[in-house]
Amino acid sequence: MNPIAFQLGLIAVHWYGLLIGLGIALALLVVYRLSNRGGMDTESVIDACIYMLPFGFVGARLYYVLFNLDFYLKRPDEIVKVWHGGLAIHGGVLAAVIFLFFYTRRKKMEFLRLLDILAPAVILAQAIGRWGNFVNQEAFGGIVSEAFISRFPAFIQQGMLIDGSYHHPTFLYESVWNLGVFAFLLYLSLRKPEPRGKILAGYLTLYSLGRFFIEDLRTDSLMLGPIQVARLISLLGILAGLVILFLAHRRGKNLKTE
Repeated sequence: MNPIAFQLGLIAVHWYGLLIGLGIALALLVVYRLSNRGGMDTESVIDACIYMLPFGFVGARLYYVLFNLDFYLKRPDEIVKVWHGGLAIHGGVLAAVIFLFFYTRRKKMEFLRLLDILAPAVILAQAIGRWGNFVNQEAFGGIVSEAFISRFPAFIQQGMLIDGSYHHPTFLYESVWNLGVFAFLLYLSLRKPEPRGKILAGYLTLYSLGRFFIEDLRTDSLMLGPIQVARLISLLGILAGLVILFLAHRRGKNLKTE
């Protein structure tokens, strides 16, 4: 599978970058649509997103590099070659949230309300970005039989034929799961106003739940000793989501009784 979509003179435009760009563009469109419904100034929200993107991008790359440090110390030239893959969503989200915490304090914006608006957009971008993993033939799972993979479209079968064996298309599992989470969070966002933090809680809980089980099928997980880092982070994400959901519901009840 050719990772290069087309050439612009001497510049090779990779599918990985195009798909990430598409995910960001559609995410910004969702943010634009939801910001007014969330009671926030659309222009201020879009500005926050634009300023946030470089921090998220650097965080995603740094996170991946740190967990593959032995390789990158031997090949430091590969650190900047993001078109080869290697953007970890957990690092990107963490860096983006830290940036937004300080940014919203400075701009006097509501931090939780902003995260509620961003949550559906982020999971949509993740769903699209997983197809970049498919093109690069990364983030796949263990070996499966030809009978199993034959249930998938021909182009998926071809892309998952790696080193003579078929593999679980875990990128596809996560992409489909993320699209389902996006649809659910968008539905909640378009209903009557929810207690602040509820949409964020839904993102943390549902994305982490799916990632926890899908990660167990993968063969290229970032590891911390014998532990798959993504599964550990997913457990923390589920716990954080449930705590935020509980606090949001309690706050919603208190507002109704006031």
